[in-house]
Amino acid sequence: MVTPMFNPNYPNFRVGRNALLSTIERTGASSTYTGQGVVIAFIDSGFFPHPDLSGRILLHVDASTNHVLEQPAIFESSDLSWHGQMTSVIACGDGSSSQGKYRGIASGANLILVKVSTPRGQIKEADILRGLRWVLDTYKRLNIRVVNISLGGDFISTNANHPLHKSIRKLTREGVTVVVAAGNRNVPHLLPPASAAEAITVGGVDDQNSLDQSHWKLYHHNYGQAYDGSPKPDLVAPANWLPSPIMPGSSVEREARWLAPLLHINNTSQITDLLRQGSGDLGLLQTEIAANEQFYNMIQSRIHTHKLIDEHHQHVDGTSVAAPIVSAVIAQMIEANPGLTPRQIRAILTGTATRLPNYPLEQQGSGILNAGAAVQAALQSPHRTGKNTI
Repeated sequence: MVTPMFNPNYPNFRVGRNALLSTIERTGASSTYTGQGVVIAFIDSGFFPHPDLSGRILLHVDASTNHVLEQPAIFESSDLSWHGQMTSVIACGDGSSSQGKYRGIASGANLILVKVSTPRGQIKEADILRGLRWVLDTYKRLNIRVVNISLGGDFISTNANHPLHKSIRKLTREGVTVVVAAGNRNVPHLLPPASAAEAITVGGVDDQNSLDQSHWKLYHHNYGQAYDGSPKPDLVAPANWLPSPIMPGSSVEREARWLAPLLHINNTSQITDLLRQGSGDLGLLQTEIAANEQFYNMIQSRIHTHKLIDEHHQHVDGTSVAAPIVSAVIAQMIEANPGLTPRQIRAILTGTATRLPNYPLEQQGSGILNAGAAVQAALQSPHRTGKNTI
């Protein structure tokens, strides 16, 4: 094999090959269940209707102001849209943009996308609350079973009646499982909504893009206690080196069109020709393009800055992406056993998780998500009907 002159910057890459693990590979997720028919509501900064979600977005909700609008097909393409695209596609994408390689764990689930960033691009606790209250008003009509929140609040609170804590408690009592990202600051406290006792709060594990657990380590997530003193996070899930679609129409997409092919090219004349063709998108002058070490280092730096995997994907990190992985597994569990309550779901996830050696329990909760074992345990759990309880 000819060795390319440029490489990606994720661990354990294979020269000239796309060797980034999918979330299904990382978690040992069931291949039998896809969350078929389960509705997940994502509360996030904004969204884009990525082709990997085609046909399964039931509703897009603009909750950026107090005048909440249900808009089935109206989206804005912006930097804020990228975050929600990332969380929703990682959980529920069908893999069509990657020939199936990066299919989400809940690729059969339906989605409700709730945008809560303000017209000024801010996201405060009041904005998250506005989205949660909309879900409280509509979950029965839309049959929402799971809510994913990859956003953090403003201030620490131990108040059980904090509006975010209260809203999550209400949803949980009604049988809706709420999953929240723990945060990425590696500090011993959590902010609402992650500090809601009833939420399944998710921290992160860095698996180094390897299935060998001896290489795994904890991600730099927040940890601490819920408002009632119970420990958080509840468990951890993959939070680094995760494949995610590049935002269509973005500057990163324009550059990736020309930079990603370099990961497979060794010939200097081919490299020069490709970069000349893409000089406009790359913001390069024709006179800058040269086959020398200094120029190649600059191009390599761009590939790493964009975290490129291929022309359509980049790797991302954070508990923002760990949480939707857990939400996706929950959708599988509900498909396997529709009568599961939020209490049962939490017990199964924490009971099947595996401890990461040499790390404090207070930082990892019950341990690392075991997706396959969780679905198997869901199948064996008693089937229940009627109103769910926490």
